[in-house]
Amino acid sequence: MRTFNILAAALAACLAPIGALAQQPAPEVRHDLSEICAGDSCQWERYAQCDGFIEGINFDADGTLWMLAYFKGEVLKVEDGACVTVGDAAGAPNGAKIAADGRMIVADRMAGLQSVDLATGARSSLHPSFGVAQFRGLNDLTIAGDGGIYFTEPYGSDALNKVGRVYFVGPEEGAQPELFHEGMAYPNGIAVSADGQRVYVAEFAENRVISLPSRTTKNPFDTPFIFARMEGGIGPDGLTVDANGNLYVAHFAAGEIVVFDPLGFAYGTLRLPEGAGVWTTNLALHDGYLYVTEASQNVVWRLPVKTAALPRG
Repeated sequence: MRTFNILAAALAACLAPIGALAQQPAPEVRHDLSEICAGDSCQWERYAQCDGFIEGINFDADGTLWMLAYFKGEVLKVEDGACVTVGDAAGAPNGAKIAADGRMIVADRMAGLQSVDLATGARSSLHPSFGVAQFRGLNDLTIAGDGGIYFTEPYGSDALNKVGRVYFVGPEEGAQPELFHEGMAYPNGIAVSADGQRVYVAEFAENRVISLPSRTTKNPFDTPFIFARMEGGIGPDGLTVDANGNLYVAHFAAGEIVVFDPLGFAYGTLRLPEGAGVWTTNLALHDGYLYVTEASQNVVWRLPVKTAALPRG
């Protein structure tokens, strides 16, 4: 009887979180884009014209916009509406995030994970393509609140050959990349949820976003699941999360941004203006605007929004 009581108590403890959820009122899941977009007109405006298949958009602590020119191997910043190359061109920089210490961390298809000094553009290798992990080509990354980095390795994978991988490298000194998840169809953009409990991965070749339990999740029942599905286009590229936990998805070859709440319910679609290109690659929130890189015409567009970016770590 004692053994039975112990097992019953353990089961009750495990099921307690589920019971608490069951007692919660049904969430309000009917959304409208007016909750996201600011102003009566909510019009896109052209912010900058660049070159080289632009990607990896970021803002530093001073409010300067940075991005990458993937085809040209350049790190760019925007000054007075013009794109300026910083440092020497090299490799194939694909995705980037600016860390809390001011460095830009870059996922380079050829060179692996790099650090960029924004004052000079000088690049240093953090984890090369032929280091501890034999990378087939990196694409994008995100930085968790504790400084850990998740990054995607899609090259060689597709809808029929699901060998794409996601890696994690911890914030501690000397940490090495560890396999976080595999068996994916071209994992592309990546972001951490506002509460740090989930990692969103844009599974480009499946036209969907996957949710994975983060390395620091506190939910023992969390499991990988399909968070959102896209319609049309080719697949989701860059991702970002706002301070309310909403997920913004740059839908490549669709010319649009799709916005989802933390439960995966859609607010709707923000389409680029008529005449704009459709290669929406990446996006960032800053100072009341959503900024988007479009890589066929190499234009940075922006849209006034009511939401804010997550605080910088």
